Amino acid sequence: MKRAEFHDFFESLAPIILPVIHVISETQTSINIDKLIDAGIKGCFLINHDFDIETFLPIIRSIRTGYPDFWIGINFLAVTGLYAFPILTSLENGGCRIDAYWGDDARIDEREPHQAEAAAIAKTRKECGWHGLYFGGTAFKKQRPVNPKDYAVAAMLAADYMDVVTTSGIATGNAAEISKIATFRSALPDAPIALASGITPDNAIDYKMVDCFMVATGINIDNDFYNIDLKKLNMLISQCQKMEGSE
Repeated sequence: MKRAEFHDFFESLAPIILPVIHVISETQTSINIDKLIDAGIKGCFLINHDFDIETFLPIIRSIRTGYPDFWIGINFLAVTGLYAFPILTSLENGGCRIDAYWGDDARIDEREPHQAEAAAIAKTRKECGWHGLYFGGTAFKKQRPVNPKDYAVAAMLAADYMDVVTTSGIATGNAAEISKIATFRSALPDAPIALASGITPDNAIDYKMVDCFMVATGINIDNDFYNIDLKKLNMLISQCQKMEGSE
């Protein structure tokens, strides 16, 4: 996927805000999606931090039924696309469209000339015929550490196996080093990059070279892992609007 295609899809040249909802119930998820819709946000990711996939699936189905036109991506915690894509295909075949999958670890290994695991994930995706976008974690938090000197290689390799190369700071809520993101951008001038940790209304402008902000902590109610603070969200939206067309 090209950067221009990504921004055209979401109808904005600014970084696209895709909030991440840590799901605990159907009601809590619906309340937060309603906040997003009220704020003019076009999509979000749902993640199962607190329970297993089997518990998550009926909530996903119910949310899709209630929000048939809202853009919804999924993260199955600690599950690669190799296992996720068949599940997503089953959901899709059952009438539950999922617009994207975010895998924390896309199994890119910048130390190796051949990307066997990433290729296996890509093969599974193709064989399943699932139609959503793939956001693949690369040099990502809580995964195998990547030497900063290899960031550019990791980014370039990743672009061959996913739609949106997705990276982060060292942990949830931790901002990424700007130099890291600049290296990714330099390595991938034409591919979309998502940043999945540490974005706040105060620092967003520092990451204007990124195409997508996947954000939770920075827009959540203080000391609340599960619920969005509409004031913070609107502040982030305002900051992104200022970045329209700039880099």
